[in-house]
Amino acid sequence: FPPRLPLPHLPPPLISSFQTGRPAMWMWRAVVCRGHPLAAPANGAYAAIGGSRLFSTNVQQAPSGPASSIETSKIKKLRPRSPGTRHQVRIDRSHLWKGKPMWHLTEAMRKTGGRNNSGKITVRHRGGGHKRRYRKIDFKRDIFDKPAIVERIEYDPNRTAEIALLRFPHLEGEDAYRYIIAPQALEPGAEIMTSMDELKMKTGNCMPLRHIPIGQDVCCVEMIPGKGAQLGRSAGSYLTMLDKQMKEDYALMRQQSGEKRFIPLDSLATVGAVSNPLHKIQKLGKAGRKRHLGRRPHVRGVAMNPVDHPMGGGEGRSAGGRPSCSPTGVIAKGFKTRKKSKPAPLVYESRKAAQLQMKAAKNKK
Repeated sequence: FPPRLPLPHLPPPLISSFQTGRPAMWMWRAVVCRGHPLAAPANGAYAAIGGSRLFSTNVQQAPSGPASSIETSKIKKLRPRSPGTRHQVRIDRSHLWKGKPMWHLTEAMRKTGGRNNSGKITVRHRGGGHKRRYRKIDFKRDIFDKPAIVERIEYDPNRTAEIALLRFPHLEGEDAYRYIIAPQALEPGAEIMTSMDELKMKTGNCMPLRHIPIGQDVCCVEMIPGKGAQLGRSAGSYLTMLDKQMKEDYALMRQQSGEKRFIPLDSLATVGAVSNPLHKIQKLGKAGRKRHLGRRPHVRGVAMNPVDHPMGGGEGRSAGGRPSCSPTGVIAKGFKTRKKSKPAPLVYESRKAAQLQMKAAKNKK
């Protein structure tokens, strides 16, 4: 934390909370979406509120990232009251809807425990977890030229991104509501639209790639027009428009992995980056939270016997004697899977080639 401000500079109601020395349960840090998780400007405001400490930033981020990532997100660092909270880092979800989802937009999910139809384990380390219902997401955005009102932003246990509940005023009953993947900075009460014509570059608007300007970041991109969004659906992800004239009827898009791919110009895309960009920096802190997510303990192969795993056995501790693999011998740390007889003509530059170029440019510096 930065040094405490002198007491005379604090508002009168806040002086008593410092003088009492009462320990705070939560530590809040406002974090710029695409910045370092614990980086905060030196001119942030520091105050005590209800026995907790709030660290907020009032400076605006330069528009260097996605157009919709100017807003700030918050993480919660717990005080080390127990071993499970010592390293736990949570995302602040106080802005999300606290009620139940729209029931007609959900359906039941049956747990498998990682077993197939014959009862054999095909996916290890699955089982238990909290009961869930699947949220039906509108990936096609096929209600055109009609405004939709954002009713609320909700948590979805089945994906890393947040979801937004839309209401179409021209429809009635249950048909008036739909769920979509929520872009960053989309707030309740906002009005968005889907159209095959050009729309304003507003967070949440959906239009074909031919109307997206060069350099704009988009999410929920279709790979085949009319099929529904397939790219840019995970938390914090986005694609960047690079070119629209290199190949006829195709746009050149760069993914976050570095891969550059041609996508049809008639494919729909949503303006902005996907919400919840701080998902990747959260830390569960204890095994119990992992069990609530339906994940069972992982056992290392080198800790098993030779009958149980290819890397098992040996006298004392051993390194496994071979590259890391699964119990069935499948290489764990990547191998080539694309068939030479099935090339990818729409991939302009592969992820690996892009990463090598970035590494070479970094070494030159």
